[in-house]
Amino acid sequence: MRMISYAMKTTTAAASERCRQWLGHPRLDPGLRREIGAMADDPAAIEEHFGGELVFGTGGMRGLIGPGTNRINCHTIGRVTQGLAHYLAAQPAFERSGRVRRVAIAYDTRRFSAEFAGQAALVLAANGVKAFLFSDIRPTPVLSYAVRELGCDAGIVITASHNPRDYNGYKVYGPDGGQVVSPLVDELIAAIAPLDFFDSVKIISRDEAVRAGLLELISAELDRGYLEKVRGLSLTSPKARLSVVYTPLHGTGSVHVAQLLSASGRVVTVVPGQADPDPEFSTVRVPNPEDPAALDMALELAGRLEADIVLATDPDGDRVGTAVQAPDGSFQLLSGNQVGALLIEYICSRLSAKDAMPPDPVVVTTIVTGHLGRRVAESYGVRTVETLTGFKFIGEKIGQFEKEGTPAFVFGYEESCGYLTGTFVRDKDAVIASFLIAEMAAWYKERDITLLDVLEDLHRRHGYHAEDLLSVELSDIAEADRYVAAFDRLPATFAGSMIVEKRDYDRRIGWDYTPMRKFRLELPQSRVLHYSLADGSWFAVRPSGTEPKVKFYLGTCAATPAAAAEQHARLRAAILARQA
Repeated sequence: MRMISYAMKTTTAAASERCRQWLGHPRLDPGLRREIGAMADDPAAIEEHFGGELVFGTGGMRGLIGPGTNRINCHTIGRVTQGLAHYLAAQPAFERSGRVRRVAIAYDTRRFSAEFAGQAALVLAANGVKAFLFSDIRPTPVLSYAVRELGCDAGIVITASHNPRDYNGYKVYGPDGGQVVSPLVDELIAAIAPLDFFDSVKIISRDEAVRAGLLELISAELDRGYLEKVRGLSLTSPKARLSVVYTPLHGTGSVHVAQLLSASGRVVTVVPGQADPDPEFSTVRVPNPEDPAALDMALELAGRLEADIVLATDPDGDRVGTAVQAPDGSFQLLSGNQVGALLIEYICSRLSAKDAMPPDPVVVTTIVTGHLGRRVAESYGVRTVETLTGFKFIGEKIGQFEKEGTPAFVFGYEESCGYLTGTFVRDKDAVIASFLIAEMAAWYKERDITLLDVLEDLHRRHGYHAEDLLSVELSDIAEADRYVAAFDRLPATFAGSMIVEKRDYDRRIGWDYTPMRKFRLELPQSRVLHYSLADGSWFAVRPSGTEPKVKFYLGTCAATPAAAAEQHARLRAAILARQA
């Protein structure tokens, strides 16, 4: 699930009053004061910056950078951090033990990320919470590892992931190294809600924090430990010369990925114009590795070098895009569903060959992820467990498995290019994924097999699968809810095929129509409708949550590529016709 921040709209009069209060407060940052002063004769700008309140939501806080209550700035960051400090102080375990709370903090390459991370550290220190701060940019999954390795009670990442350059954000991690989920997130939201942006927020200087022993820079030893564990996930030792073109898209992947791949025997060329951190992301429209345009420079370089594979990580280093050379020399971008299925085949086949598959193995994925991966897993006797959309729920499942002693987590992935194996990180990890994708490609190359060959073989064995994501722009968020409601009652036949199952995650009820049977859904409540059809296709619909948009996830499966394409076109057309 993407980070969710709801802007609570107010009147222009309220916006003007908020603006006046900020300008009148002595603790207002001088730079922000100048920016707000420049809005004096622009009511529309005042409404934009102060007419809403950017609040912490179910996946963190994200917004445009700038002055005001409806923007990401040092004061909105300080308020949320103060709420986190209050939440930690109220936990019974701390009240009983008197132990100093500990929070790890990481940040990406965006504008003000380092400053916001430092601000968070000093607010925590002022509240008696020890902050462990990275001295430079780090991928989000390294923060997840740090929380666990340092025995922290929480973690903070300053990032807006793959959003445009004018955005930044704030994500909170729990003591398990995973993103916070209910009920913890609800308690955190409640702790933040009553706070103002100035008087409620405690802060001390960096020197004071260091002298009090409440600010410590994280040493390089932690990175070495993390990379050692990543290398420990290796399943084979291929000697084939694999040529990799890699781009960090100006982000945090530059810290570890290329060095790790080179040390593992891959021949790595980093895209020169995208190798260094750049808060403007000046070479791409949006630094999203799912967007083919973001890979243009990497693909052009790969073509000249006749590389085997292209890897691209997003700014906070948790997702990776993959493109492979086709027989005609061009490069084909693989979807998250395809890479997930390939990794499941590689991991499961190698574990099985070594007789190292753990008892009761599982793959964890989401309710909107394609089905090829689960078919591959089934062929190795591996169950698939579903969660709601969002990798935080996959991380939560890993923790549940550990507490219960079973099943054994083998792999987790989602359709948006997020992957994880191993349990020392509890979020999607582009460093781990890049390492294993490159190893997998080299292992197959040693056998004169390409990843496209493997994918074709999987399709022949398990059906030709195709997935798609449709986004429909609407006028407001309320319209998005009405739009989803229009798909609540469908005819018995849709897109030329019988509906065999409906799952309503909002009501937490499902219906199996073969034969008619009603059943309860165990996953938490979520505004999602999911339909399965008799021809093997499926689709899900949900409102975006962050903007007036409805998302449709659809998947098809057929015996031949032509039949799959026809089935896909039919389902897509039926969905678009319904919404028209």
